[in-house]
Amino acid sequence: MVPEPDGPPTPPPPPPPPPAGAAPPVGPTTPPAARPAPPEVPAGGPTASPTRAAVVAVRDEVGKAVVGQEGVLSGLIAALLVEGHVLLEGVPGVAKTLLVKALAAALDLEFKRVQFTPDLMPSDVTGQVIFEATEGTFRFRQGPVFTNLFLADEINRTPPKTQAALLESMEERQVTVDGERRPLPEPFIVIATQNPVEYEGTYPLPEAQLDRFLFKLLVDYPTAQQEQLVLARHDQGLDPHDLASTGLRAVASAADLLAAREEVKAVRVEAPVLAYIVALARATRESPSLTLGVSPRGAAALLHASKAWAWLAGRAFVTPDEVKAVAKPALRHRLLLRPELELEGATADGVLDGVLAAVPAPR
Repeated sequence: MVPEPDGPPTPPPPPPPPPAGAAPPVGPTTPPAARPAPPEVPAGGPTASPTRAAVVAVRDEVGKAVVGQEGVLSGLIAALLVEGHVLLEGVPGVAKTLLVKALAAALDLEFKRVQFTPDLMPSDVTGQVIFEATEGTFRFRQGPVFTNLFLADEINRTPPKTQAALLESMEERQVTVDGERRPLPEPFIVIATQNPVEYEGTYPLPEAQLDRFLFKLLVDYPTAQQEQLVLARHDQGLDPHDLASTGLRAVASAADLLAAREEVKAVRVEAPVLAYIVALARATRESPSLTLGVSPRGAAALLHASKAWAWLAGRAFVTPDEVKAVAKPALRHRLLLRPELELEGATADGVLDGVLAAVPAPR
């Protein structure tokens, strides 16, 4: 079972909250960001959409198997809405895998998981051409990446060669083997996990691959009340490996998800909000605390994530509040801190706090 993360605000029911998992801001004297008041959900617009109702129902359904973690769950749903990939970072035992499995079951999506290890080869992920002795012909055997939800567990434990095998799949949603392109199923999303405290025998993801992830979500420990509820469920005989025993069922389909994507694309973004996103991205490039700021791909990711969050909140347009709500999950992994500041305990989230405070939002 999964705990609730420490992160950005959660909106009022029925809309799910924004992506979560915020790390502490820079410096010991900087207080953690307060949770802003949840936004009001306007009448009409996407709120009345039956497609949206089906997608929002996923949150409650996953709650049958997962305790807390609403923010992380909303981040995963938002990523699905804009065809984005997610990097989950958390210590072992906080049920990152269970959360993804429950999400796939509630959305009736095909799910496959691969444990990334130092001896994993690229063909173990993408597939390979094999010779059929009985037929005397060659045929392509699909790898586990041919699915809807692909979980790359402990992706930083496999060498860069195998990590790079996912790049084409994530960017172009296809696999090329022996010069032939093979499209992946639709929808398709990669969810990767990594352990933030264990570095021996790991291969940190390169910046080029990190930039392919829409969100980096931090999965934290549960609160005391949530952990007690987790133990109570186990005491009552709950088997977290048997989702059917929790009563979890599919409440939305791949067709609902694809329809929702079209509605998200229709969410309006006015010129002042576009200019605000550009200003945030450019401010990171000029920050003296960073050696690498947000790329144009990162700015586009922030735009798409803001549209998904506005849709989940029931709005037909994006406001600066949506941009602020998803800024940290969408940008934290795209920043590279100066080494001397990192040694002093500075964080990417802390830098983003400063950027969000310094760049004026349109009214």
